[in-house]
Amino acid sequence: MAKKVVATLRDKSAAKNYAKIIKAVKSEKTGAYTFKEEMVSLDNIAEALK
Repeated sequence: MAKKVVATLRDKSAAKNYAKIIKAVKSEKTGAYTFKEEMVSLDNIAEALK
């Protein structure tokens, strides 16, 4: 018998209100770049990229 996944029961319209932002950040010590990932609401994208 198949099991239902709990994630399918949640509101799918709420997931469309977020975006994943990936920023390249340069380390001051080594000079190497690292990547920071953030989940940001669509309303705050411009503020998160500053």
